[in-house]
Amino acid sequence: MSNSELLTVEPLDLQFPFELKKQISCSLYLTNKTDNNVAFKVKTTNPKKYCVRPNTGVVLPRSTCEVLVTMQAQKEAPSDMQCKDKFLLQGVIASPGVTAKEVTPEMFSKEAGHLVEETKLRVTYVAPPRPPSPVHEGSEEGSSPRASVSDNGHGSEFSFQRFSVDRAEPQENTSEARALITKLTEEKQSAIQLNNRLQRELDQLRRESKKSQSGGIPFMYVLLVGLIGLILGYILKRT
Repeated sequence: MSNSELLTVEPLDLQFPFELKKQISCSLYLTNKTDNNVAFKVKTTNPKKYCVRPNTGVVLPRSTCEVLVTMQAQKEAPSDMQCKDKFLLQGVIASPGVTAKEVTPEMFSKEAGHLVEETKLRVTYVAPPRPPSPVHEGSEEGSSPRASVSDNGHGSEFSFQRFSVDRAEPQENTSEARALITKLTEEKQSAIQLNNRLQRELDQLRRESKKSQSGGIPFMYVLLVGLIGLILGYILKRT
């Protein structure tokens, strides 16, 4: 930040994250510290390399103006990443009501007796921000396992062991599922056979009950005794 009387300039060091073949911009903020209009003009030692918008203008009293400095795409990087380009910001008190279009080079002429305030700016190249590294949550399906490397340079077998365990779990689950299906199938067949047996026994009891009615034995009593016998036999078989 500058300590001038007319304009406070921030920053004094224009930092560009340097990247080849890419335009890079940096914002410059001018704050008018006075109760008068202040006209400004931005100059550079390398006008073909930079684009300044706006390069001239008027900052209203007690207000701030943003100037965008854009460095054109560069084909080559300096060997030492040092930049010798300079900027010069000139400020002068302007008449009330003056507009940016009315700012002329003569307003910044010291020979004409104008009090011109000047602030020098430097250009610095900085390293561009690195993109975040992708986080791998695990090996993708179908990809081959890779051993990790520890700090001492020896390969770790953890990745291979984990891969083997992950591959073994589906096989164990498949074996358990097959055993369960087989068991359910056997129980289904046993239930069907039991149902057929009960049906045959029930038909036989009905026939016998008709004969026993003549002897005085109630039908329901015979049927109940037969069903109890079948249920007891099925329980003994399951145990």
